[in-house]
Amino acid sequence: MADLQQVHYETFKSGSKTYYNSSRFFPSDVRRDVYLLYGFVRVADNFVDRVPQDAAGFESFTDAYRRALSGETINDPIIDGYVDLTRRKNFESDWTEAFLHSMRLDLVKSRHATLPESLEYIYGSAEVIGLFMARIMDLPEQAYESAMMLGRAMQYINFIRDIAEDNKLGRLYLPVSESSLSSLDEAEVRAHPEEFRDFIAKQLDRYMVWQSEAERGYRYIPKRYRVPIKTAGDMYKWTGHEIAENPFVVFDKKIKPRKARIVLAGLMNMLTA
Repeated sequence: MADLQQVHYETFKSGSKTYYNSSRFFPSDVRRDVYLLYGFVRVADNFVDRVPQDAAGFESFTDAYRRALSGETINDPIIDGYVDLTRRKNFESDWTEAFLHSMRLDLVKSRHATLPESLEYIYGSAEVIGLFMARIMDLPEQAYESAMMLGRAMQYINFIRDIAEDNKLGRLYLPVSESSLSSLDEAEVRAHPEEFRDFIAKQLDRYMVWQSEAERGYRYIPKRYRVPIKTAGDMYKWTGHEIAENPFVVFDKKIKPRKARIVLAGLMNMLTA
């Protein structure tokens, strides 16, 4: 593997267990491009997720990306690889700017307490990722809406799964305004257990609606690409089912499928693709 690919591979592997292991079912050429995409995404995300946050580092990274896109030599393997991918796959520049906007929101806004606020963040942080993936796989434009919906659904499960982690960072991404809860802090929800269970059930129902809409787009995905996409989707559904059994589990551990479960699901999907 070339040095540039190795940098993206290691960056992606360190940041996304479920999607990384699912992506290994892609053919090598598509897998390479997925690494280029997620290497860029992960590095940008790391700047805003650090404690303390590295706002200056994020803005420098953003500026370097824009200069590289305009043709300037940057000599940053993460940015150079992503810009090359952007040009080869004709990514819309607005998609990348939307992604960077959502990352910047993490620097200036910690509370997304209504559904419109959540969806504004999700568009840049996840729906455009679905669009990038659609371009990488050369899917028809009819698939774009479903690709966006899959990104939205996966991000929403992450929000639910990561409630405790986000609490520690002082963040709220779920529309708590739809409940009588004042926050999703553990003390608050344990003091109002039924309200919390009802709230999580409603959010999981919403996720399943979006996931079902996304799955209608699987028919546009060639069989050789469908396996990793469906495998990732199946693993997020598994995560949702685990949380539905006991919503308070999100305060005890981070629900993630083991590698063996992901690989087995991928093999099963290969047999039924």
